[in-house]
Amino acid sequence: MCGIAGAVDLTGARRTFPLDRAVAMTRAIEHRGPDAEGIHREPGVFLGARRLSIVDLDGGFQPMANEDGSIWVAFNGELYDDDLLRRDLIAQGHRLQSRCDTEIWVHLFEDYGEGAFRTAKGQFVVSLWDRNHRTVHLARDRVGICPLFYAERDGWLLWGSEIKALLASGLVDPIPDPKGLDSFFNTFSASIQRTCFRDVHLLPPGHFLRVDAESGRKHVVCYWDLEFPDAGEERREDNVEGLIEEFEGLIRNAVRRRLRGDVPVVSYISGGLDSAIVLGVAGQERGTPLPSFSVALDRAGPDERTKASEAAAGVGSPLTLVEMSKARIAETYPELIVAAEMPVMDTACATLLRLAQSVHQNGYKVALTGEGADEAMAGYPWHRMHAMRDRFKARWGETLPRIGREWFLNRISTDPRARNPRFPVRGARVAQQELYDMLGQSRARVYSESMWSSLEGYSAYGEDMGIAHDRFGHWHPLHQSLYLGYKVMLPGLLLAGKGDRVAMNASVETRYPLLDEDVTAFCAALAPEYKLRGKTDKWLLRQVARRVLPSPIGEKTASRPKEMFRASLSRTFLGPHRPGWVDQLLSPESLRRTGFFDAEAVAAEVARRRWFPRVTPRQGGMDLSLTMVVATQLWHHTYCGGGLCDLPTWSAPTISRADLAIPDASVFASHAAAAASA
Repeated sequence: MCGIAGAVDLTGARRTFPLDRAVAMTRAIEHRGPDAEGIHREPGVFLGARRLSIVDLDGGFQPMANEDGSIWVAFNGELYDDDLLRRDLIAQGHRLQSRCDTEIWVHLFEDYGEGAFRTAKGQFVVSLWDRNHRTVHLARDRVGICPLFYAERDGWLLWGSEIKALLASGLVDPIPDPKGLDSFFNTFSASIQRTCFRDVHLLPPGHFLRVDAESGRKHVVCYWDLEFPDAGEERREDNVEGLIEEFEGLIRNAVRRRLRGDVPVVSYISGGLDSAIVLGVAGQERGTPLPSFSVALDRAGPDERTKASEAAAGVGSPLTLVEMSKARIAETYPELIVAAEMPVMDTACATLLRLAQSVHQNGYKVALTGEGADEAMAGYPWHRMHAMRDRFKARWGETLPRIGREWFLNRISTDPRARNPRFPVRGARVAQQELYDMLGQSRARVYSESMWSSLEGYSAYGEDMGIAHDRFGHWHPLHQSLYLGYKVMLPGLLLAGKGDRVAMNASVETRYPLLDEDVTAFCAALAPEYKLRGKTDKWLLRQVARRVLPSPIGEKTASRPKEMFRASLSRTFLGPHRPGWVDQLLSPESLRRTGFFDAEAVAAEVARRRWFPRVTPRQGGMDLSLTMVVATQLWHHTYCGGGLCDLPTWSAPTISRADLAIPDASVFASHAAAAASA
């Protein structure tokens, strides 16, 4: 895994991008690739890369070019079918000079053009410069494991693995986007394409951006989207044992591919079903147990250390525990916001930041993790609640659920501006809707009048959710909800604030076997009852656990109910041991300075939360919203000018003359071309 940055001239003038700006952009993401740095510049374009060396430690210098230097690439991620692709490319006459999968991209693009993105499998963000056609292609993997941000300034299209690279260019000012913030306050996740910085965009998963450097034209293209069968046409088998065996085989292949590399691999373990399967299968495929790492919560949420220890011991894995308290979570939060570049509501993300740092401190670069199973196999509690609601409606009708929903929301807020349409997601009331409704209502209690005015009627349920599939209305209701999960919470939280951003901040690459393309396609095709059967979620995956995990841990793990990994929310910041910067961020002066929130309303809600912490519908919503207020204020202080508290702010690296003496990728490319022609 690495970090990339770059720029292309949209004016057609073929300007040379300044070297000091280019170096500042790559230095801003040094943590993503501390092992090497490379830059390629020519009239009209610049490609930069920071490398975290995992495969072909000596031969993978980036950016890379093909034999004649007509196509250049800077790449972040892994291609897990690189051996097959390499054999095919060699059979077609290409001469590859390294074992690194970066080199595959230039030849793949030579042969397949834009079809290369559909051909490649893995987790990636790639930038490709075609000198002959003077085009740049930026592409992101199918589910959005690796991020790519871009912005247009001064006639340049700038891009980077993190927004820090754009800010470090000196061309992008950190101006808040209220619409991006409102998307966060409605879904507690980042938008699929809008960031919290004005006019800084996120390339959606499964998309590529084509840029014509001569005309300046840009076009975003969807090359992949998740597919579900029409309701009633899903896959069902009389022999369920055959399905279990097939599922196990796909998981084994996915894990095996993600063990590749020239450095050791470890695994995260939570004590739950998904990570236990990944850890157990990885040890079996490797032939020896992998080391494992887990979080232990000290009175800061459900503590799974006993389950994690039991699961690790059951497969013979040496376990490292990272203990986190409320105080340590709050202490970590400023660092989390620097890493995430956005407000983060889920305090568990701070624990995963420390977990990744522990992996790095113990000398490792790669960790397997179990994300993806809940999205594929309906593992979240709202899916069970949705199924129960549908059964109730089938027997008693919609009237009682509607009355109960209206009563619940009115207990939170009656502000009409916070009301969402009754069926806001393409005509369907998805499983997540109750939670999103609660968030939408709660934000009305803290938004300022200027915040409402700046939104100008914006709805987070529009294009920013990415629910654009033309067959969405034909799917089973469970699959509509799963699709929303893949589009919103998976890329916007689990693969961002809990995934790439916190792991790569510690120079650690996380890999996701249960987000493998073949695993995802298999699960999508299955009938709903293989995912959610009665009150049992992830039903088919639980059968796999019984097969692959040794007794008795296999049966115990398969029988445990799903427990979401979460830490204490607003009590982390509003309790008696809160850090001083929280009060500073929530002071009337700081709240008025950002302008997002009503200072008096926030003060009243904070006081109510501190002195009357009993659980009510209103308090449940405010627990989430107040955490978001703190996170948003902290984000604004960190990136948008400071002055809200005593914490330091982020600043771009200072570049000296000595910093400009970095390796020239063209030299490496010429050596490779000479070797290829020899």
